[in-house]
Amino acid sequence: MIQAFGLTSNARKEHPPAVDDVSFEARAGRVTALLGAPGAGKTAALRLMLELQQGRGITYFRGRPLHRIAHPSREVGVLLGDVPGHPARSVRGHLRMLCAAAGVPARRADEVLEVVGIVSLRDERLGSLARGMDRRLGLACALLSDPHTLVLDEPADALSARESRWLYGMLRAHAAQGGTVLFTTADPKEAARSADRVVTLEQGRLVADQDAGDFARTRLRPRVAVRSPHANRLAALLTKEARTAHRSVEVVREDGNRLSVYGSTCADVGETAFRHDILVHQLADEIGDMGPGAGTTLRSEAEVVDEPRVPDTSSMAELPSARTDAPLAELPTRLADAPLAEMPPPRIAPPPAETLRPSTGPLPGETPTPSTGTLPTETAQPHIAAPLAHSPQPLIASLPVAEEPAPAAAPHPPYETHTAAASPATTTSRLVPLIDSEKSAGTHPRARASRPSQALTLDTLPPLPPPISVRSAPSPLRPLRYELRRAAGIGTGFLTGAAVLVVSALTALLLARIGHTPQPRLLAAWPRELPLPPAALGAGLLGAFAFGDEFRHPALAADRGTVPRRMGLLVAKLLVSAATALLLAFLTVGCDAEVLYLVYGRELAQVPADWLSMSASWLGLVVGCAWAGVLAAGIFRSTTAGLAAVVAVPILVVPLVHKALEGPAVRTAEGFPLRLRKVLLLQWPFGGERYLSAAARVIAQPVGGALTLSLTALLCAYLLTTLRSRVR
Repeated sequence: MIQAFGLTSNARKEHPPAVDDVSFEARAGRVTALLGAPGAGKTAALRLMLELQQGRGITYFRGRPLHRIAHPSREVGVLLGDVPGHPARSVRGHLRMLCAAAGVPARRADEVLEVVGIVSLRDERLGSLARGMDRRLGLACALLSDPHTLVLDEPADALSARESRWLYGMLRAHAAQGGTVLFTTADPKEAARSADRVVTLEQGRLVADQDAGDFARTRLRPRVAVRSPHANRLAALLTKEARTAHRSVEVVREDGNRLSVYGSTCADVGETAFRHDILVHQLADEIGDMGPGAGTTLRSEAEVVDEPRVPDTSSMAELPSARTDAPLAELPTRLADAPLAEMPPPRIAPPPAETLRPSTGPLPGETPTPSTGTLPTETAQPHIAAPLAHSPQPLIASLPVAEEPAPAAAPHPPYETHTAAASPATTTSRLVPLIDSEKSAGTHPRARASRPSQALTLDTLPPLPPPISVRSAPSPLRPLRYELRRAAGIGTGFLTGAAVLVVSALTALLLARIGHTPQPRLLAAWPRELPLPPAALGAGLLGAFAFGDEFRHPALAADRGTVPRRMGLLVAKLLVSAATALLLAFLTVGCDAEVLYLVYGRELAQVPADWLSMSASWLGLVVGCAWAGVLAAGIFRSTTAGLAAVVAVPILVVPLVHKALEGPAVRTAEGFPLRLRKVLLLQWPFGGERYLSAAARVIAQPVGGALTLSLTALLCAYLLTTLRSRVR
């Protein structure tokens, strides 16, 4: 089940908070709807529950906050907005990638596709899916880890009636298996039809928490929708005839030429219009929405009796709606004045030894006495004004009690122990329910299920709700498998590699035709006029895509709009980009040599004498460019920034390194590998000194040194941003 306590968003500048002290429950095995008009705070409440937005409050998912759950995706399935996958990725490929992130077998993708009924679309691209199919895919993503709880924001938005029925049928089936379902909607009819319980928000505050049957009875009423060019005349005639026949008919004038007639039928309205020759353009039965306050508003019209009265209620402190037993307690009610014979005045007495209970009425078998500041129900009920006809809600009266010192009580338990989220304000009045709150339609769930049994005194206040900290998304449980499926799931990498090979081959042919190009540069297709060869630029672009696509299409953290900065994911991306760069480097040299051999003969395709050191330099350059693209894109969150960092190495960093290294050197590092072996007491296997010397010579070159320096700086910057986000 879900237990949300004291959800409050941070106040915006000159604006009230989007969500203000909202508390409710969503029980297991039931479908709960969070209802509200656009801007009522539904999405903000969900984001606070899922710790995606800063604020205050706490939400328990089966007894644990979300940040205390090891694998949140296996406990809570979330659907906020559209599926943010790459539009060129296939449906099945997207789900298989998410399977690796969630640590579930890849066959789970085919299972959920069958459950949501889009097996035939598994090879379709995400960008080509219709709205209904996209919703099905979003539900499949939420069900991928087989979570117990589903949280969905406007799941049926812009869907057809058929697709909406199917979607809510799926949610009902999940709840029937013991799961918890919470969804938001702006349509009260949809909420009453699809949910077992409806929680209503208005302007960020909770105004009702009702069963679906009570909600439909108090808020939805049948009406006759009429549209006529003579609407005012028809309304007057309907009102006159209803008054003559002593029938309860209410006529409401809507915008334009529309009328809403409550308490009548299409036949009666049509006959009235026919008898008086009134033209009618529309006449239909509808279900009317009475608004978010329906069923929770009380009329507090009371007679003023010139008799001795109870103490003035003006000193009573107003309680916030989320800190009372029922949402309707937000609206103050006045207790009618009564004669002394009927209402004994409260008696100031020493405080009892026991502390005050929450306002749940007297215990069975207990009779309230005047000394406790309560009134008998038989006495208080006749002096309460009748509620609205469409609002069968519990009546609550407030009776002031003289301020008395109360004994100190133990502090309220913290929020980590499932206590109520809100604290009643210090006041001199207590609430006395006049009817059974268990049978009332708008009773807050905490009044009967989540309210702690521990006692409270008037001077003891529980602490404020704890702050909500937005944490980064968890890293994929199988990062290497995730990265491989991400890179191979779209054709961008393959197209980039093919373009690099074609451009490199054409450049090599052009350089061979012109001449005056050394053999190593000819095989690498690297003219002196370009800062980098095509293979290095292609490797850098593929590396930039590794993180750039994550930020552009954040499949890992769709609800957060970001990418987890975890070392496991970074290492996986570096390994995959290095393997891709090595493959691209070998294919480039091989294709260039083959093309040169076919066109100009064997002379230009010969292998250089110092091929080992040159191969090390070539591979190091391509892999270094790929890593620079990965790190820069991860730091600046953009593919363009990653590629710009790769190009900046030869244009900006290499001249600086070349200028620092130019000029005669007084000393050299000759014999460095041997001295290193003596210091570390290591015996290099397979002639390791030679490879270490080659690596040192590569780094000593201007390009190698600049690339090494750039990679070091980018890695340090990435680690700094990661640590900074964790500290925040």
